[in-house]
Amino acid sequence: MPDFQVRFAGARLTAGAFLLLLLAGLSGCASLVPQTMGLRDAWPQGVADRVELREVPFFAQREYQCGPAALATTLVHAGAQVTPEELVERVYIPGREGSLQVEMLAAPRRHGKVSYQIAPRFDDLLREVAAGNPVIVLQDTGIGLITNWHYAVVVGFDYPAGELYLRSGETRRLDIPFTVFEYTWKKSNYWAMVTMASGRIPATAGESAYLSAISAMERVAEPGDTLSAYSAFLERWPDSVSASIGLANRYYAQGKLQDAESILRRAFARHPDSVAVMNNLAQTLSDQGRNDEALKLIERAVPHEGSPFRTAVRDTHRLILQRMGGNR
Repeated sequence: MPDFQVRFAGARLTAGAFLLLLLAGLSGCASLVPQTMGLRDAWPQGVADRVELREVPFFAQREYQCGPAALATTLVHAGAQVTPEELVERVYIPGREGSLQVEMLAAPRRHGKVSYQIAPRFDDLLREVAAGNPVIVLQDTGIGLITNWHYAVVVGFDYPAGELYLRSGETRRLDIPFTVFEYTWKKSNYWAMVTMASGRIPATAGESAYLSAISAMERVAEPGDTLSAYSAFLERWPDSVSASIGLANRYYAQGKLQDAESILRRAFARHPDSVAVMNNLAQTLSDQGRNDEALKLIERAVPHEGSPFRTAVRDTHRLILQRMGGNR
C-alpha cells in the first residue's frame, strides 16, 4: 500500500472535473504529469494503442456512492451477481460520505473474487485494461484547495487521440485526456485495483503479492473459489511451495485426501527438502492408512531441527508411531 493518508472517496464529479479538461497546458508540464510524459517516450511493449472494453457494465453513481458503483462495475464484469445497493453497507461510510480503500479491497472477496491493488504505474494500468481487466482508480477531481475524492473505472484508451475512457459518476463513457487523468490520479499516489474471477490472474500481478491476495480471499470465500484461485496461481507459478500447500490444504479440509496427496507429491518432486511439504504429505498418507510410507517420509523431516515446522513434524511423527503401535 502507498503511504497515503486520505482513505475515503465518494463525492460526485463536480464541474471542477470538467474544468480540468480545459487545462491543455498540462501537456507541457512534465513535472505535473511525469508518467504521461514517459509514455510519449516509451509506450508499453506489446500493448495496443487503442483498447475499449465495451462489454463492461455501467452503474450510475448515487449521491456520494461512487465506491459501490465502481465495485459493482468490475464485480459484475468478473461474473458476480451484485448491485451497487448491495455493496453500500460493506464499503460506504455515511459519516465520511465515501468509501475507504481497505473496504474497497475487502468487499470483492465475499463474492469469490480476488481483489488486487496494482502497482502505481500508468504502464500497469494500461496492461490490465489491454488484458481485458477494467481498473478501479481513485482520483481527486477538485480544484485548487478543494478536494473531491472519486472512484472511477478505466475501461479503455486511445493513445493517438490522447484519451482514456472511464465509467464515472453518471457518465457511461467519460473521455478524459491522459494528462488530466494523471493529474487527478496522481493525488492518490496512483491508487488502483482490479477484481478478478478466481480462475484468472491480473496481467501485472507479482507472485508474492498475488499469493497474499488469494490468502486474504480464502478467509471469507467459498472453498470452490479458493481452489480455483490456487490452481490458476500454480499454473503461472508452478514452483510455489506456499500455493501448493494452500491448495492441498483446501482439498484436505474437504476430505479429498487423494487430491491433496497429488498436489503435495508434485510439490515434493520440485522441492524434496521442504519440511512443510514432507510433513503435510506424511500426514495425508497416514490419514489414508499408509503409515509405512508416511513414517519413512516424516523421518526425513525430523532431522531438520532448525526448521520453524519442527514442532509440527514432531507431532506428526508421534501420531504416525501411535497409529502403527498395534502393528509393530
